[in-house]
Amino acid sequence: MFVDLVKITVKSGDGGNGAVSFHKEKYIARGGPDGGDGGKGGDVVFQMDDHLSTLSSFRYKKKFVAKNGQSGGKNNTTGRNADNIVIRVPKGTLVSDYKTGKILADISKAGSVTLLKGGKGGFGNAHFATSVRQAPRFAKPGECGLELELQLELKLLADVGLVGFPNVGKSTLISVVSEARPKIANYHFTTLSPILGVVRHKDTSFVMADIPGLIEGAHNGAGLGIDFLKHIERCKILLHVVDVSCVEGRDPAADFKAINMELQKFDEKLLHKPMIVVGSKCDLTSCEDVDSFKNYVESRGYAFYPISSATKKGLFELLDALVERLGRTDLPEGRDYSGIEDLEKLRKIKGREFHVFKSGKVYEIRSAWLNKLVSMLDFSDSESLLYFRNILEKYGVNSELKDLGATSGSTVKIGEFFFEFTE
Repeated sequence: MFVDLVKITVKSGDGGNGAVSFHKEKYIARGGPDGGDGGKGGDVVFQMDDHLSTLSSFRYKKKFVAKNGQSGGKNNTTGRNADNIVIRVPKGTLVSDYKTGKILADISKAGSVTLLKGGKGGFGNAHFATSVRQAPRFAKPGECGLELELQLELKLLADVGLVGFPNVGKSTLISVVSEARPKIANYHFTTLSPILGVVRHKDTSFVMADIPGLIEGAHNGAGLGIDFLKHIERCKILLHVVDVSCVEGRDPAADFKAINMELQKFDEKLLHKPMIVVGSKCDLTSCEDVDSFKNYVESRGYAFYPISSATKKGLFELLDALVERLGRTDLPEGRDYSGIEDLEKLRKIKGREFHVFKSGKVYEIRSAWLNKLVSMLDFSDSESLLYFRNILEKYGVNSELKDLGATSGSTVKIGEFFFEFTE
């Protein structure tokens, strides 16, 4: 099944906690602090994979979580950094924030993109030792990672995109000039998903995409067109296939005009793409009818090539023209987006997020990072208590408590820990 739009959840890893430890060795009294720093959490990385052509692998696995960094240890042992989680996607995948719709990355080039960075590891107590604070009994917790809902949208990157009404010969054409084997039948909407084929001609090759047939009103959702018009955006050249046989009583000029109108209504930029017009099934009509349509097309500035996929008439000349035109047309490059920098800022903000609630006479602070911090502190130690108070002041917790009416002596709860507020 061709899948080109999915929603997934990703989370970068938390940093490991710093360690509280003191050197212990025979014959060495009062060993100094030797708690090591925590390791970094794993990043969320997107990597382009040329062997993938759809997003179908995300139909069942929708959550990707990087591992957390390892906590620090004694003897100044630094915790191990967590491995990154690598998510492989096909070329041409757009990654956007599901809630805001903002595009974060365009996976269109070989290589990888680090979307979410893991949290940094926390400092161990050895990091806080000074000449006046020689035995710190506190450490810093690791930074939190970031969890985000993403939308992945595949927009095919092909050299040549076939467009036209259903049943005009697009599938037959791609099956003749490439190894692609689409379903071919004499009824509308035989092709239900884009088909990619590699065309080899005169020591060169290019990718051709058969886009499911458009109909009038496709830009508003009629037929299948609205689902696949987006794939046309990133093709180098559009190959507009028109049935000139008139077997079904259709008017080639009217069909040509109607499809161009749909392209324009979807995105006016599509009409500015290089376009070559193909008159298919020319073996089933008279030369006069073909010449008439040719004059109509060329009068509007388009190159025209009459072909018959059944007899292979005109295919060599068409492929010659495509190779020549592709040689002077650049494939749209993937764009660089600044959203990744914004995500790193968001991770740091959310990593210090807290909410204060008042229930009766108790002020409750709900915060994952503060819960982690209080679990690591020895509150019987005056230096640890001072460090904790400085943290509350530095990150605006005290200010928030005061705004809700807390005064000296008020009871504050963090997780399972209760303490008296001091202004």
